[in-house]
Amino acid sequence: MSEGVSILGSTGSVGESTLDVIRRNGDRFRVIALTANRNVERLAEQCAEHDARYAVIADESLAGALTTELQARGSRARVLAGPEGLCAAADSPEADTVMAAIVGAAGLEPTLAAAKAGKKVLLANKESLVIAGPVFMRAAREGGARVLPVDSEHNAIFQALPGDFGRGLTATGVERIILTASGGPFLDVPADQLADITPEQACNHPNWDMGRKISVDSATLMNKGLELIEAHWLFTADPDQLEVVVHPQSIVHSMVAYRDGSVLAQLGTPDMRTPIAYALSWPERIEAGVKRLNLVELGDLSFRAPDLKRFPCLRLAFEAMREGGSAPVTLNAANEIAVEAFLDGRIGFDRIPALVEAVLEQAEGGPLNDLEQVLHQDSLARTRARELMQEYT
Repeated sequence: MSEGVSILGSTGSVGESTLDVIRRNGDRFRVIALTANRNVERLAEQCAEHDARYAVIADESLAGALTTELQARGSRARVLAGPEGLCAAADSPEADTVMAAIVGAAGLEPTLAAAKAGKKVLLANKESLVIAGPVFMRAAREGGARVLPVDSEHNAIFQALPGDFGRGLTATGVERIILTASGGPFLDVPADQLADITPEQACNHPNWDMGRKISVDSATLMNKGLELIEAHWLFTADPDQLEVVVHPQSIVHSMVAYRDGSVLAQLGTPDMRTPIAYALSWPERIEAGVKRLNLVELGDLSFRAPDLKRFPCLRLAFEAMREGGSAPVTLNAANEIAVEAFLDGRIGFDRIPALVEAVLEQAEGGPLNDLEQVLHQDSLARTRARELMQEYT
């Protein structure tokens, strides 16, 4: 019997790639629900092509427009809207698997709903673990959910870890987890020129085709910092067991170093369909439509240590991970506000880490025990970031 799949964020880059993998393996999967924030036309097209049962639009004011678009395309999908609609897509009894690909904190509640419902959760929304790691992982354990990473780095780590790593990394012979970072488009740009970087330049990643927010995070290395925090929760890794190396070619997606001196790495062309296909079909492997890697044509692979002075966002993420509690929530919320302001032309590229650090310095820390506390801390950090914004324009 085919596997029912709901895709949270189907019109984004990860969602589109997921549908492409499903299209290539139509006998294995059937689409249950597709969701989008505001992209009514593309969502309707997807629902019609894949015969989705539910079409969910996060912006409730667009529900009527979505209904019209679906009818025009002959889709029978039932329209749902708003946060309740997103959660309904996530915990639908018809869905065996949920691709969690909504960017940012907005994806937390539906992803948490999928975990509580015991789904196979394909986690592309790193913020679910960054801002609510203990809450999310507890919900997954209690709900009986299986959480499989989709980020290329975490998926690579998952592939390189021993099957019984749940007993603890040290107990299974793991010494370190090494995440690779491309370094983004400004790896070798002189530091005194970073203030003049435009949003268009920041969104032009040299290796990956990603959304605007994630592209900026890659350029500041905040994306790698968030991935550190995610790895901490996914693999129950101590902060001292995690490190980052810059690998501009984006061929080695991450590595696991073992006690005996072995280092296992997962290599592949930079294409999100590889980790998506592995997460969808795990523990099997299926066709993903990805160009095969030719190491002879590639030539050299290079690695270097990250410059934390040049990329202060990575340093801030390390510090927030070590502090724990509400610090990662504050880090993520302040960064989302800062990146939005940069993309809107209200602050310079080099002011993103400055604003994030200022919010972190003024935040009151503390433990997080439930979703309400997470959302409260998130709101406080966003408010403070907006208040401080005028100092960084």
